[in-house]
Amino acid sequence: MSNETGKAAGGKARAAALTSERRKSIAKAAAEKRWAMGPILRATHGDDEHPLRIGGLDIPCYVLEDETRVLSQGGLISSLGMGRGDDRLAAFASGKAISPFINEDLAAAIRQPIRFQPKRGGSPGYGYPATILADICEAVLSARKAGALQPQQAHIADQCEILIRGLARVGIIALVDEATGYQKDRTANALAKILEAFIAKELQPWVRTFPADYYEQMFRLRGLEYKPDSVKRPQYFGVLTNNIVYDRLAPGVLDELKEVTVRNDEGRPKHKYFQRLTSNVGYPKLREHLGSVVAAMKLSDDWDDFMEKLNRIHPPIGATLPLPLEDTSGGKGL
Repeated sequence: MSNETGKAAGGKARAAALTSERRKSIAKAAAEKRWAMGPILRATHGDDEHPLRIGGLDIPCYVLEDETRVLSQGGLISSLGMGRGDDRLAAFASGKAISPFINEDLAAAIRQPIRFQPKRGGSPGYGYPATILADICEAVLSARKAGALQPQQAHIADQCEILIRGLARVGIIALVDEATGYQKDRTANALAKILEAFIAKELQPWVRTFPADYYEQMFRLRGLEYKPDSVKRPQYFGVLTNNIVYDRLAPGVLDELKEVTVRNDEGRPKHKYFQRLTSNVGYPKLREHLGSVVAAMKLSDDWDDFMEKLNRIHPPIGATLPLPLEDTSGGKGL
């Protein structure tokens, strides 16, 4: 029998009765109270007009008066492919898939972003220690290796893999520059430009091949709500894309892509099919086909209407489609 009485027992009973949503709300309120009571550090360097640029993404960065290097909360979340929203990272980190791979220090840092005063003044901003980006990437990649990630989280792992490799390359360059003394002579933003060039090389083909219009129209024609800030898509969209894109490029293309694409332990492709297309023939042909597909989508009222138009413009390779029969009865019937 427990010897806890009075307030202690009542407090435990109350905590047990709280819903998950209510506990999160209380934790958030407590964190906000701590931020309000604690000191606000001042940024001595950095502003929104001089962000760290990574693969077409801008991450505002700052150095605070205690020499803490900080990445803006919104910029860091966007760099991980999580869309927008201040609570996206905290919600992701507390999820069932990733939380076992995040240690207590990292979890605490995510829950309590640093509140600081920008150099220019104005409202305080929120950020995370710059090193947290590498820590998050390592946790996500560990989760992927263990097979713990959900299918809709795979793109975050892909993003983390690119980022961690890019950061490692810049890190070794920075160490060489420091050892040789070249850091005093290199131009401003030189390391950022090296990182940008590397990330862009690997990231941009994945981001830009399928235009946003393609997915916006796909959602519309399927009768689904489209959220521009979200990268979550129904899993069956991959099957539809195989049908309306790869099955119609050239004979045998889809079968060959399935054959040569490397897959993980669960049998899922590690890369997008278009990354295996030749740059001089296959890739330009894909971009041309996508332009035509999107145009047909925009001219269609629903999915059936779109497929009817697409089958006329780009019939599946090797498929025999029914042809409309000419009426030769003169309107008199048979």
